[in-house]
Amino acid sequence: MTVTRWGVISTARINDKVLAGAALSDEVEFVAVASRDQARAEAYARANGIFRAHGSYEALLGDPDVEAVYISLPNTLHCEWSIRALEAGKHVLCEKPMSRRAAEVEAVFDTAEAVDRFCMEAFMWRHNPQTRKLGELIDEGAIGELRLVRAAFSFPLTDLGNVRMRPELEGGALMDVGCYTVSGARLLGGEPVRVTGQQVTGSTGVDVRFAATLAFAGDVLAQIDSALDLPDRSELEAIGSDGSITVGDPWHCVRPGLRLRRGEEVELVEIEPENSYKLELENLSRAIRGEASPLLGRVDAVGQARAIEALYRSAESGEAVELV
Repeated sequence: MTVTRWGVISTARINDKVLAGAALSDEVEFVAVASRDQARAEAYARANGIFRAHGSYEALLGDPDVEAVYISLPNTLHCEWSIRALEAGKHVLCEKPMSRRAAEVEAVFDTAEAVDRFCMEAFMWRHNPQTRKLGELIDEGAIGELRLVRAAFSFPLTDLGNVRMRPELEGGALMDVGCYTVSGARLLGGEPVRVTGQQVTGSTGVDVRFAATLAFAGDVLAQIDSALDLPDRSELEAIGSDGSITVGDPWHCVRPGLRLRRGEEVELVEIEPENSYKLELENLSRAIRGEASPLLGRVDAVGQARAIEALYRSAESGEAVELV
């Protein structure tokens, strides 16, 4: 089997999960890492069994042995370096959220199409069998007509110097964990036609709590919330005319399983655990090798950015924002 050779731009902590997923696959190999500091890159490469270390991002993009790059830089740098990587001939897996501005995401995919390379936003949960089973049950009418989606993701963060707390790097609850709830609502409801959002701003200037209502075609509603000042919460629920499906671990998918409720009857739908990071890397690697189509692309990434952009606009204006 042909192995797709990857490089990683940055030494961010999220890399640990992606590299662990890659280690489970015989289709993916990380051969290079880049940091702005050569010594840091070399130390990271040694610690993670990566063959080459580059002391600049540009050097990694010039590495002829690297076919694809995973970009885990701060949010403000996602689109810039995605475009630079694509222009250098690399395929791109960009850490979520790609951007809070739809125009920036459009520019990334315009570049990808111009240079004939793949680009994917790294929503790993979308690749998990649990997510696929949830969609299948709803499509099969297991809960009747979908009417309401509830999604939540939060955890307490007290380190004010953390990148998530820095407005100049576009941190905040909605961007960090709230983007999952937006993704979940959109997966089930489609693209929102109207959103209303409210935020609580913390001492550093980012939203530490964000709650919103999204309205979709067919009178489907979604209620989402995210926070950096609430306890650990990870929830997704689809409620229909005849029942509901609750996902206890929707985003990490470490403890998969669905609870299907219809009237007084509750059915537990078991799902075999699979590593979502492995699956997303394999999906894009297979697309690069011409063996599959990427699960996520321009349409989903632009729709995601449009929704986030509208939610922030609503929270700042105090008014509902139409997306039609």
